Amino acid sequence: MTHRLGNLAALVVSSTVALVVAASPAGAQQLVDAGKENGGGALAFVLFAALVGLTFGVLFAMDRVRRRRQEEQEQQR
Repeated sequence: MTHRLGNLAALVVSSTVALVVAASPAGAQQLVDAGKENGGGALAFVLFAALVGLTFGVLFAMDRVRRRRQEEQEQQR
């Protein structure tokens, strides 16, 4: 039951943050200039690659947690 309340709280907080970020005017502005001046294109590529790597890392970690919980539940039966 505690896990469910924690998950619900995390969902509410993350949804609120996502709504605020999406509704703010800064959400439409360009944070990194991908132009060719001053290496901006390289910085944009590195940040994009880091974001993609972080996304896959988080998905991998969540899958590991799911598998461990599933194994624990099968052992309890």
